[in-house]
Amino acid sequence: MPTFDYQAQDANGRRCRGQQEADSPRHARQLLRERGLLPTQLKSVRGQPGTSNGSNRSAGLKASELALLTLQLSTLIQAGLPLEEALRAVAAQSDKRRVSNLLAAVRSRVMEGYDLASALAGFPKAFPDMFRASIAAGERSGHLGPVLEQLAEYTEARQQARQKIQLALVYPLILLFASLAIVGGLLGYVVPDVVKVFVNNGQALPLLTQGLIAVSEALQRHGWLLLLGLAGLALLVRWALARPAVRWRWHVWLLQAPLIGGVLKAMEASRFASTLALLGKSAVPLVDALEIAAAVIGNLPIRARMGEVARSVREGGTLTRGLERSGDIPPLMLHMIASGERAGELDSMLARAAEQQEKTLAARIALVVSLFEPAMLVIMGAIVLLIVMAILLPILSLNQLVN
Repeated sequence: MPTFDYQAQDANGRRCRGQQEADSPRHARQLLRERGLLPTQLKSVRGQPGTSNGSNRSAGLKASELALLTLQLSTLIQAGLPLEEALRAVAAQSDKRRVSNLLAAVRSRVMEGYDLASALAGFPKAFPDMFRASIAAGERSGHLGPVLEQLAEYTEARQQARQKIQLALVYPLILLFASLAIVGGLLGYVVPDVVKVFVNNGQALPLLTQGLIAVSEALQRHGWLLLLGLAGLALLVRWALARPAVRWRWHVWLLQAPLIGGVLKAMEASRFASTLALLGKSAVPLVDALEIAAAVIGNLPIRARMGEVARSVREGGTLTRGLERSGDIPPLMLHMIASGERAGELDSMLARAAEQQEKTLAARIALVVSLFEPAMLVIMGAIVLLIVMAILLPILSLNQLVN
């Protein structure tokens, strides 16, 4: 059924806007009048749902948007509303046109006879594999509402963890860019004016001062070339990382890098365990859950090793043994997973292991940030010290000549 965006006035003269499904524009106006609204503008939504080339099909969702609409949908379904009405209500409540259109497209597919998981499969960028697999398991078991609630909690927790990492990196990045700006300002504007006095007097300058003058002149004359070179380098790195072989080697190097490698391993282990725990609670079979959880991992070597774990479990091996051979799961997590596997409480132990790993990850990130900040201050201090010495050395030489 087509969807129309409308702007209207209610009985009190207040303006409102939203979406209305109807067979035609005339039918849409009639439905709006029945609701006590006087339509002032009505137009059809572009990229109607159900078409293979619709714009909604390539639309993505932010983690916060996905968590919010999942929680709203869970609340309405657990309150007893039919799925079609719940989707329409969530679409109407959304303030963002993109989200409303996406939900209207999902609702249209549901009304065509698709189940919710199949309807969401038409929009893979908005609803990832893990999300769709959990919903499919919830529909099979008849517990869609609780599964949606778990998905909302999981998505919100992932978003909060991502925000913590971003907030932890804000100050070091500000410090880095401020340091570069200060050094660039000193070399580009302050140093030339100060040193010009000694150059005009014909005084012999120390090597450090001559080098500083050369760097300053190079920045003044060819600074734009430096910026173009950095932009070209960024494009070249982006192009190279798009190639699978180069990206694989880059990911291998990141795992071996000091400090960063440990943080990356802890991050991927936490993501793997929390995703696997959610899929297990949603009654997804272990082998399928392992394959989906492996696909969620961003680092290619770890993803490949987790795929081997899924294959070993499919062939009859235990999860603990496969994870131990991979070498990517910390020992404490392995012990917790092994105890949960023996006691038949794998899902709850995976959730506890993920929570414990997130605490460890937060501590490691705090350690890296705490080391980065004084390192930046030391480097910045050393650069400023060199600039000051390059300026003071000619002054000291001139004083000695005068004496």
